[in-house]
Amino acid sequence: MKALVTGANGFTGSHLVKLLVAQGNGVVGLVRRTSDLSRLAAVDVKLIYGDITDKDALNQAMAAVDVVFHTAACVDLGIVDTARMERVNVEGTRTVLAAVKAQPTPPKLVYCSTIGIYGDTAGKVIDETYQRTQVGFSSAYDETKYNAQQLVNQHVADGFAAVSVMPGGIFGADDPHFGPVIKLFLKGRLPLWPGCDRITGIVHVDDLVQAMVLAAEKAPSGEHFIISAGELSIGEMFQILGQAAGVKAPADAPKPLVRAIGGFLDPIGKAFAWNAPLNNELVHYIYDRCVRISGEKAMRDLGWQPRSVPEILTGIAQELTAN
Repeated sequence: MKALVTGANGFTGSHLVKLLVAQGNGVVGLVRRTSDLSRLAAVDVKLIYGDITDKDALNQAMAAVDVVFHTAACVDLGIVDTARMERVNVEGTRTVLAAVKAQPTPPKLVYCSTIGIYGDTAGKVIDETYQRTQVGFSSAYDETKYNAQQLVNQHVADGFAAVSVMPGGIFGADDPHFGPVIKLFLKGRLPLWPGCDRITGIVHVDDLVQAMVLAAEKAPSGEHFIISAGELSIGEMFQILGQAAGVKAPADAPKPLVRAIGGFLDPIGKAFAWNAPLNNELVHYIYDRCVRISGEKAMRDLGWQPRSVPEILTGIAQELTAN
């Protein structure tokens, strides 16, 4: 297989590149000239420099590839640059799809979506057949990824091959999003955390990229796969991490206090373009929006065998405390 990975220097993209190279595949990575390439150090990947909306760079990168793994995305919550998120997540996806269609032999697309496209599921555990019921969107991220997913769905309807994967929370020792929180906790410096009863589905980044490769190899066009090893509460997550590292789990922060702090910081953040550690959007995610998911289809149809939730968290704790 010859593959193109967009966002090749990112968290998911870099792990995917390493897996593809280890399997003996030829890999091209699309990165920006300003990108931090430290995750790709000593990796045998051909780099093409260009923005995700750069048609010429994408056409160059796609020359003679069999599969395009589209992982490039702007991922953030709270007070964010919505115009940038729209440009990267929606217009970037539109440009990728146009480049695929322009190839003499259009490659198969594997799109890294998100469970956020389903919206709040009101406590119901869902599968890929679920039809979104939430009115409006919880964040610019959810909205732009939903709109990008509609473009991918239309790409399939137009007769081109594409498969979508919808991961839950993506974990790993080098996770740039929740990873800093885990590191702080393992140092014993996290006495409180809000929303410890919130339930989330998680997957190890290395298991996610394995599922993406399996989707490229096995999945018929048009298929969607929720990628989750299982669910647990945030409190249970800290307990497993703590047991592995000998650290006491944080207490659940009082909900009225969290809401009050978020409400206080939100207008300040908006006034100064500052993504405060707590704001109304993050408080909404903590208490008012939950996407319950099952990854059974990927396990059944792709033969995907992820590590268990305790294995994911114990392994991360052991790796981080050993360094």
